[in-house]
Amino acid sequence: MTNAQSSGEANTTNSSSPYDNIVTPVLLRTARETYRQAIRAALAEAGFEDVPRNGAYVVGSIVNHGVPQDEIIHQLRVSKQAASQLIDMLVVRGYLERVPDASDRRRMTLRATDRGRAAGAAVRAGVESVDSELAKRLSPEDLATLRSGLVVLIEIGAASEKAE
Repeated sequence: MTNAQSSGEANTTNSSSPYDNIVTPVLLRTARETYRQAIRAALAEAGFEDVPRNGAYVVGSIVNHGVPQDEIIHQLRVSKQAASQLIDMLVVRGYLERVPDASDRRRMTLRATDRGRAAGAAVRAGVESVDSELAKRLSPEDLATLRSGLVVLIEIGAASEKAE
């Protein structure tokens, strides 16, 4: 660690970029848009143009990572009503189905349909296309540093959320 890093000063380089003076939240939002565009393109190419806003996140989370419904709703950061409407739309459009929970028959669990699994594969392909481009442009060390920084931001947010 350099003296500048240990004292909390910004680590700057001599390279000049049009992004040098853009604050981190704007960079994150713009970078997120790169993934959104790639996912949307992959969904459209696979014939899934009717996936609603945030629907790719829900379907991808269920298909590719097995994330439980409650956690998905929490991560969406929308009201329960908005999340319910989104899930209803995904069910109506054939991406998800509600099935009785095996451990509690009073509860319903979301499960991807064949159409949902195919859409989840398209979501994964969109993410992988951006990840592949990142791997071409960044060294493995820089990519690991990027991911580490993002994890720290997530941890900061989680700590703030617990404090509220």
